[in-house]
Amino acid sequence: MTSIYDAIKADHDNHRDLMAQIAKTEGASDERKKTWNTFYYDIKSHAAAEEETFYSKLMSKIWGQDAARHSVEEHAELDELLEELNEMDMSSPGWLNKFHKLQHDYNHHMDEEEDEIFAQAKKVIDESEIAGYGEKFHARKKKEREIVDKKREEQLED
Repeated sequence: MTSIYDAIKADHDNHRDLMAQIAKTEGASDERKKTWNTFYYDIKSHAAAEEETFYSKLMSKIWGQDAARHSVEEHAELDELLEELNEMDMSSPGWLNKFHKLQHDYNHHMDEEEDEIFAQAKKVIDESEIAGYGEKFHARKKKEREIVDKKREEQLED
């Protein structure tokens, strides 16, 4: 059984790898577009699943309320950058500059979650309270991805 911490960390590691790949691409190349789309849609479903599983559990603890609010606020800021990048011309210098800001901010967010929030959560949330949350996270992420894919299909049809 995957723990919620391992499930989130595995996604983070994948996102770090995808961002490194994107940073090595140039212009509006097929490689950049493909890797960006993979990253964009995965991070969208990751954030929603994380908020609905892990952060909802943190909110049930007095200590966790501020940490969860802070992280959800960072999710909103990152989502704004994601949307701006998704609308921009990938071949413009401004795209890469904004991507580097996203990369910096998201790396900070992931490090903060893994180093500070996870450590504190492990102290205040008994394992028995959060058992099975890794699977809940994966199931919610899959469902969110289906919603995202459906919206994307609808946009392509318009």
